[in-house]
Amino acid sequence: MEREVRVRFAPSPTGPLHIGGVRTALYNYLFAKKMGGKMLLRIEDTDQNRFIPGAENYIFEALEWCGIKLDESPVVGGPHAPYRQSERKPMYMEYAMKLVNEGNAYYAFDTAEELDAMRERLKAAKVATPQYNSITRNTMKNSLTLPEDEVKQRLANGDPYVIRLKVPRKEEIRLKDMIRGWVMVHSSAIDDKVLMKSDGMPTYHLANIVDDHLMEITHVIRGEEWLPSAPLHVLLYRYLGWESTMPEFAHLPLLLKPDGNGKLSKRDGDKLGFPVFPLNWVDPFTGEKSSGYRENGYLPEAFVNFLAFLGWNPGTQQEIFSMDELIEAFSIERIGKSGTRFDQNKVKWYNEQYLRAKPDEELAVYLLDALKEHNIECSPEKAAKIASVMKERVTFPQDFWREAKYMFIAPETYNEQVAAKKWNSQAVNIFEQFKNELPGIEVFMAEEIKHLLNSILERNGMKLGAVMQALRLAITGVEAGPDLMAIIEIIGKEETVKRLETAIEKLQPYALKTA
Repeated sequence: MEREVRVRFAPSPTGPLHIGGVRTALYNYLFAKKMGGKMLLRIEDTDQNRFIPGAENYIFEALEWCGIKLDESPVVGGPHAPYRQSERKPMYMEYAMKLVNEGNAYYAFDTAEELDAMRERLKAAKVATPQYNSITRNTMKNSLTLPEDEVKQRLANGDPYVIRLKVPRKEEIRLKDMIRGWVMVHSSAIDDKVLMKSDGMPTYHLANIVDDHLMEITHVIRGEEWLPSAPLHVLLYRYLGWESTMPEFAHLPLLLKPDGNGKLSKRDGDKLGFPVFPLNWVDPFTGEKSSGYRENGYLPEAFVNFLAFLGWNPGTQQEIFSMDELIEAFSIERIGKSGTRFDQNKVKWYNEQYLRAKPDEELAVYLLDALKEHNIECSPEKAAKIASVMKERVTFPQDFWREAKYMFIAPETYNEQVAAKKWNSQAVNIFEQFKNELPGIEVFMAEEIKHLLNSILERNGMKLGAVMQALRLAITGVEAGPDLMAIIEIIGKEETVKRLETAIEKLQPYALKTA
C-alpha cells in the first residue's frame, strides 16, 4: 500500500526566517499539495544557547503571510504532537541508548581541553580536517577505550558525557537524491557526530531522524547545506532499523547573491539594497532592525511567485502563477542542481504585475489609507479612478500616494528644465483660451477635454505636441505622468482653471520668449 506523502519544514528559532528558508517551506508545501499529501511544521529548538525570543512567532507569521497552510504544527496541533523538539526531549535518550546497547554509538567523556588538544595534535601532524573519528577515537576517553568498570563508575558518578555515533571505518555510503541522483561518500570522511549533548538534549542529527520517523515523513526537502550530513543520516536510519521506511531526500540548490559570488546569507540583510527576510525583524538583544518584504510593500502572491522560480521552472514561458497554479505545475524533477542568483529587479517586476492585475477598487484602498494619514478626504470612486490611471506607474502600494500627490495638492514649484524649454508666449496664449472655455464643457470627461484643446490648437494653427509638456507642467508641476486628459478629468474644472491661472502667473518670466 502506497504511503501518504508527508513533508515537514523544520526551522530553528535562532532569528528571523531567511528567504532561503521560506523557499524551502514553499517547495515542501507545493510538493505535498501536488501529491495530495500533508505538510507539517516542526520547531527544532534543541540548541537552547541559540534560541532567540520572538523567532518562533516570526516563523508562524511569515508562513501565514506567504499563504503556506500547515496541516500540523505547534499552533494547529496534530496526531504527532508535540511539534517542538524541546517538548519531545524525554524520548530521544531511548533511541540513543538503543544505539549504544547495540554497539552503534558510545559514551565520550572528553573535556573541552582534551578535545582542543586532540585537534592541535592533528593540525601539527598536517591533518587537513581534524576530526573525532574511527581513528582518533582510539586515543580519547570514551566507552570504547576505557575499562567497562570505569565507564559504569563515571556514569554512576554523574560525570559529564556525550553520546557519539560509531561510524564504520571503511564503508561506502550511498544515497539517492531526487535532484542530484546518486550521492556516494566514504565513511572515512564522516566524523563520529555527537548525538546526545551533555545537557541531555539531542543534537540535530538524532532528533531529526527520530522525529522524521515517528512523524511518518516520506520526503525530506531541505537546503543543499545539509547534503554532507545526509550519509550520516542514512547510517542512523540503518542502525535504528528504519532503513526500509527512510524518507526520500531532495537537497535544494543555494540562493546566491546577485553577482553570483557566494550564498545569500542572513548577514546580507539590507546591505545589498534589498531585504533578505519576509517580514521586518528587530533583534531583541541589540535593537538592530532588518527590513522585510511585507513592510517594503511587496504583495505575498508576488513574493511567492518570485521565490518559486528561484531554482525551479515549469518548462513553459508562463511566469505568473497563482498558488493553485504553482501546485499544479510543480515537480521536483524541474528543480535545478546549481545555485540561483537572486534578482531584485525580478521581484519588483512580479510586484508590478500583481498590482496591475488587481481591481481598481482594491488598489484604491492603498491610496485611501495614505490620504487618511495626510487628513485628505476622497471618495472611494475618485480613489479608484486615480488608481486606474496610476497603476501602470507603480511598483509598490505606497507609490500610489507618491505618484498621485498632485491630484490633491496643487504644485507649488515647477520643473525648471521643462519650463525653460517648453513654456513660451504661444503656449500661454493657448492656455488662456483653454481655461476660459473649460467651464463650458457639459460632460467633463477626458475625451471632451481633449476635443476642446484640439479645437483651440487648430484655430491657432498649432499642434498638440507643441503645448502638451507645458500643459502637464502647469497642472502637475512635473514633466511626466499618466494620460493628462484623465488627470484633468479627475481634478475637475475649477481646480484645473485655478492651476492654469497660478502657472501663468508664476511662470511669467518664461513666457517672454516665443516658441
